[in-house]
Amino acid sequence: MQKLNLPEYQLAVRALGVKKEVFDKIRKKYVALTPEEWVRQNFISFLINEKGYPASLISVETELKLFNVKKRTDILVFQNTGKPLMIVECKAAKVKIGQEVFDQIARYNMALKVNYLIVTNGLKHYCCYLDYENGSYHFLENIPEYDSLLTSPL
Repeated sequence: MQKLNLPEYQLAVRALGVKKEVFDKIRKKYVALTPEEWVRQNFISFLINEKGYPASLISVETELKLFNVKKRTDILVFQNTGKPLMIVECKAAKVKIGQEVFDQIARYNMALKVNYLIVTNGLKHYCCYLDYENGSYHFLENIPEYDSLLTSPL
């Protein structure tokens, strides 16, 4: 798989005939190793290993309803109270991060109302803090540590 703009992690990959699977440590099962899944699994490892996100507070492919249509978030991070804090939208490395990707994650946030949105293709990562109190948003230079998610980054 493609080298990403993340630290290298030793993900458990197995071959099933001509197809490959990667072990998802959150869902605790092997899943099809697609280019998007490669980004997702590496980004999960990054959040846990580099940024201190508790694996127990991360959910993968969480279903939500948006205008009576079922959608799934790639990664959803929670507080220990169960309140969602962050949505991460992962794309394959070859997918350009454009307005349509930001629109997609913004639509998901209409249902979840989190303070942090991240869009990544494994090569470029964009993190946005939504300040509901002041009706504004701010792009952050770095992905925040988990402990800092509970306070405003500004």
